[in-house]
Amino acid sequence: MSYVFDLGNPATNADPFPEFARLRAEDPVHWSPAMKAWIVTRYADVKQVALNNRQISADRLTPFFKTNGEYQRGSIQSLVRYLNHWMVFRDPPDHTRLRRLFNKAFTPTSVENLRPNIEDIVGLLIDGMAAKARRGEPVDFIADFAYPLPATVIMDLLGVPRSDLDRVKVWSDDIALFIGTAQVAGNKYLRAEQGAREMAGYFRGLVEARTAAPADDMISHLVLARDDRDALSTDEIIGTCILLLFAGHETTTNLIGNGFLHSMRHREQWERLVADPSLADSAVEEFLRYDGPSGALARVAAADIEMRGRTIREGQRVFAFMNSANRDPEVIEESERFDIGRPQNPHLTFGHGIHFCLGAPLARLEARIAAVRLAERLPGIRLAGGEPEWHDSLILRGVKSLPVAL
Repeated sequence: MSYVFDLGNPATNADPFPEFARLRAEDPVHWSPAMKAWIVTRYADVKQVALNNRQISADRLTPFFKTNGEYQRGSIQSLVRYLNHWMVFRDPPDHTRLRRLFNKAFTPTSVENLRPNIEDIVGLLIDGMAAKARRGEPVDFIADFAYPLPATVIMDLLGVPRSDLDRVKVWSDDIALFIGTAQVAGNKYLRAEQGAREMAGYFRGLVEARTAAPADDMISHLVLARDDRDALSTDEIIGTCILLLFAGHETTTNLIGNGFLHSMRHREQWERLVADPSLADSAVEEFLRYDGPSGALARVAAADIEMRGRTIREGQRVFAFMNSANRDPEVIEESERFDIGRPQNPHLTFGHGIHFCLGAPLARLEARIAAVRLAERLPGIRLAGGEPEWHDSLILRGVKSLPVAL
């Protein structure tokens, strides 16, 4: 077909769902010359990509770095050094080893123990928004709530001082340029390198301090994490801390922001939550499904693969769009309807198989507490701006700003 899917198009990026519907119907395994990648959009196929660890590799960095001019010039060494330790970019057996050791530090009990702290942070942020509104100052739901909530939670979990929030934001924004922007900014790799280098230096100091004097925080648990085979290296701990701090707040910010946006656009659903806060659990699952915070899985074919009559060649990139799969009418009834009480919601937003998101319980907990407290304390909150601007990203799906009136 002559049609070309391109998330670099701002209109498509703002609302990709009509394009996803067309691709699911007409060309579910679509080659996009604009993106130089295969676009997979049906539920069954996205799930297959997530599960196929033999023929489809999560290591999309190695082939990219080998062909990148900045890498060849030696100017993005920190980016290569630390991101290569991210579990999301590793295949077995490296992924298996890292996840096994990491599981020792990130347990369900440790997540549930964060509940009182999350409640406190949510309360403080709502108080802050209300105070700004009383002073007649503009309130931005993203900057004043959806971003600082998960960022503060993950900083507390790691043992990073809250006073460093602004520094963390700068580093994370720089790294985000590399993770999945659709447009090619002239210096994005060098900015991502700077963010990775500065964040790595910051965490190296914290790792050294916790090695000398462990505390009750995640960095200390990672330093102590070991089994009868081995332990995490210092670079692995630093890389994991960068991953936790980056992914732990970027995606949850988008989850809370996107869910709030669609709740405001579908006001009757917000009113349902206000009337019955017990709907928060199913509401968060619908936030994850309807316009989830992680748009796609990025993979590289490790061998030639046949999928729906198309041949994906070894070395070619594959983007498996969970946000399309989650609206596949063959799996989800009334898939285009936003329904916070949806009883069956088998979305793929957290992935599937060995790469299922380790932070899913924490993201769910934060979003549920946020939904309940916002509905209780700010039932009349409304959007106050025009159409939001979406981040330019293939992987991270979220808006930059959401002005609100309380």
